[in-house]
Amino acid sequence: MRAKIENQVLLIHPDDVPHYKKKGSVVRNSYFWALRSIADRAGFEKPWEFDEVVWPALMRMLTAFAESGYLGYHETLLEFDPADLIPPALKPVATWRADDEEE
Repeated sequence: MRAKIENQVLLIHPDDVPHYKKKGSVVRNSYFWALRSIADRAGFEKPWEFDEVVWPALMRMLTAFAESGYLGYHETLLEFDPADLIPPALKPVATWRADDEEE
């Protein structure tokens, strides 16, 4: 999931956040509601915002869903611009995007 930090708020690109589907997978819908429940803002077609105080919970949640085996790493890994610093609280679930991937 493409991510960036602005003013100590983690922003996840709106195209990369999970989508709720009425007849979708229970795991994917649970993932959607779990992330949405700790997001400060989760507007339609807007970046989802996570304040710094929830980053440890977000890291544990992303780790748990990644380890479940039901979701791919692309869906549970935060991808930052190569020029950005990754905060220590998010390092276990974050990486840098390849230079050829566009934001």
